[in-house]
Amino acid sequence: MSDTLQTLVLILGDTPPARLDKALAAVVPEEESLSRSRIGKLIEAGAVSRVADGVPVTVLKTQGQPQEEWQVVVPPAETLETVAQDIPIDVVYEDDHLIVVNKPAGMVVHPAPGSEDGTLVNALLHHCADSLSGIGGAKRPGIVHRIDKDTSGILVVAKSDVAHQGLAAQFADHSINRRYTAFCIGVPSAADPRLRGLPGVGFEQGGVLRVATNIERHKTDRKRMAVAANSGRHAITRASVIESFADRAARVECWLETGRTHQIRVHLSHIGHGLIGDPVYGTRRKVKTAGLGAEDVALISGFPRQALHAAKLGFVHPVSEDYVEFEAALPADLQALDRALRALG
Repeated sequence: MSDTLQTLVLILGDTPPARLDKALAAVVPEEESLSRSRIGKLIEAGAVSRVADGVPVTVLKTQGQPQEEWQVVVPPAETLETVAQDIPIDVVYEDDHLIVVNKPAGMVVHPAPGSEDGTLVNALLHHCADSLSGIGGAKRPGIVHRIDKDTSGILVVAKSDVAHQGLAAQFADHSINRRYTAFCIGVPSAADPRLRGLPGVGFEQGGVLRVATNIERHKTDRKRMAVAANSGRHAITRASVIESFADRAARVECWLETGRTHQIRVHLSHIGHGLIGDPVYGTRRKVKTAGLGAEDVALISGFPRQALHAAKLGFVHPVSEDYVEFEAALPADLQALDRALRALG
């Protein structure tokens, strides 16, 4: 998207969709990165006109005819007030339409009260600079999903409007492959009758744990989420134990069918196997560290964040339409935790 006013002349196809925004979106050149929703806003703003005898004519209509010529005036993308900051980021992959990063623990994804700068968005505004083609008419990275401040791992961010729409649609229909590595207290097991008696908890083939509950904002602590019976939004998490550490803790792979706030943390806490180091949802249970050296005891007992890492992300590239998948190895702190837990025997 240009820094100056841009005029596109579009010719509708032989069998255009009934709605004008869809008809125009179908013939927009790919390099323009102009989504259907963005075109809809331009129609509402009076920036779309039918061309008759070479002259643009503003008409109050929402349907085009075959081979009809239309003019779309696209204003320059606005630069957001969020400040670009030269903050190092671990780029896993980048092209003209999207960027995949390995976010470190401790970094907030998006500016918010109390975290106005130093965020991933601030870093991306600097890193991407002029390669941002405009999301909804603004020069900004398109955040289509988030991970918590103290969760590390893979995130995909849109750089163009078309990528933003395509990725958002995949997250909405739950077709994104999201795999997390978690270290939890105790070992979830299909042989545990307590788990089978919990609401929404069951086991699938291969001993895969499935937790399906509603999640909503906690009634008294608005910073927390909670499992709810008859309200909130439906959430499904699956988990498989990768390794057991002397039956005192486990390394677990979790994958999401939905993407609710704090979903993995809430669901593992719900089944009594909260994440090591989780300051919000950690259960009263602690990892039994008898027999360990003082250094390992201190590391496990005082782990400073929830032991959760977004390890893998797979999706269909919204422009090339190829399936792509990206991975991020465990960061140093979780590798150290893994070594300490292995010392349990």
